[in-house]
Order: sequence, then C-alpha cells, then structure tokens
Amino acid sequence: MEKIGFIGSGNMAEAIIKGVITAKVYKPENVMLSDIREERLEFLAGKYGVKVFSENSRLAAHVDVLVLSVKPQHMNDALKSIKDAVDSVKLVISIAAGIKISRIASVLGDIAIIRVMPNTPALIGEGAAALFANEPAKKLLDKATSIFSAVGKTVVVEDEGMIDAVTALSGSGPAYFFLLMEEMIKAGVELGLPEETAKDLVLQTAKGAGLLASHADKNAESPALLRKRVTSPGGTTEAAIKVFNEANFGPMVYAALKKAYERSIELS
Repeated sequence: MEKIGFIGSGNMAEAIIKGVITAKVYKPENVMLSDIREERLEFLAGKYGVKVFSENSRLAAHVDVLVLSVKPQHMNDALKSIKDAVDSVKLVISIAAGIKISRIASVLGDIAIIRVMPNTPALIGEGAAALFANEPAKKLLDKATSIFSAVGKTVVVEDEGMIDAVTALSGSGPAYFFLLMEEMIKAGVELGLPEETAKDLVLQTAKGAGLLASHADKNAESPALLRKRVTSPGGTTEAAIKVFNEANFGPMVYAALKKAYERSIELS
C-alpha cells in the first residue's frame, strides 16, 4: 500500500493529513510525519492515528510520496537531511512558498518534483491550490491532484513562473477578503451598529456572496454579472460602487496584486 510522508507538521500539513484521511485517499497507518517538535508529533499521532518519526531520513526512506511542508527558511536543512534517502521512484511535493523546483533538485537530483501553492482555507477543506510539475513528475500529476483535491479545488499550471501570480492571487488572496471584511465591520460600527451585529452581518454576507458566486459559475454566470444584478440604477449599491470606482478600486486591486507578485519573485 502506498505511503505518504510529511516533513513538517504545521497547520497546512495537518489540513492535508486530515483531508486525505477523511477522503480515504490514504489510510491513517499509511500517513507518516516528522518534526523537531515531539509534542506536536504526539498530538497528531493521537488525533489522526498517523505514524511519526523523529528523523527526516527515516521518514523519507519509508514513503512513496514525500511532502515538504517546512518553512522556507528551513528548507535547506530539510533537503540535506533526506538527500541520501530519496531515490528516483519517489514523488516529492513542496508546499514551501518561494522555493523553486531547481533549488530542490540541486540537492535531491533530477527526480519527480511537484511545486504547490495552497492557501489557508484548506484548513476547512475549501482551499485553492495550483500545481506545477517538472518533467519527471508530469505522469504523477493525477496523484498530486487527488491529494490536494481532498482539501479544496486544484488547478495545474504549465509554467513555474505562473506560481508567482498564483501566490499573489489565491495564496495571499484570503487576506484581501479578510481586510475588506475588517473594514466593513468598522464601517458598520461607525454607522451605529453594535460591533457583534456588524460582524455577524459581514461574515454571513461574505459567506453568502462566495457561495452564490460559486453556484452561479456552474451556470457560466460571472461575478461581474452578479454585481450588475444587485446594482439597481440610482440605488444604494450603485452609490457605494461609485465611491469605489472614484477611488480607482480596480487599478488599486491590480497594483496590490502586482506588488505581491513582484515580492514573490524576489523571495524565490
């Protein structure tokens, strides 16, 4: 039976572990984990029934799919610790932001490597992830897609450079929505609503809008179309949107994402 291992046991690793076990992509006994934090390993072993290792090299030797879920600044040490345990038959998946496949291959060799940019809604099974595979890994894309589909929606990009755009759009994207929600709650309070009431209304509105947009997309109805339907001529919504447009909302969004895109390139 195929085994999957995770080097690093942070929130994203836990989200994927929970997802693949719940979706029955892997059985708990075939999911393995290593980390320098013994208490974290004990917690996850107790919660999910996974196997844990104190040494990265031992973990790497036991699995068929190896997920590198360490922080970018710890990647070099992690790669060095497993270089003698990784062979050409394994699939290596990296979810570390800003780490190019070439950097991983420079230590592990010309093996199958897939780079993934997930996002935090994966924590509740509603993530968005983009995958890029090097040439040896292209035949294994379905396997990687099944793993990340267990925690949300996946797309495949054909150029690794697109990962920087993905980082700006969906990787950092949840924070943009949180910022809008934060400011809407503040505005509601300024307009006289109790903070708890403003928060409840904003959170439900954000949830409903997202679900409605997702539902409408199945009928080929775009967010732009939904916006137009809500915006009655001379109404309250039109008055608010005029303010957004007068403040160059569209160009501002593009400028923000472009800055995130450029920063992603700098970091990698």
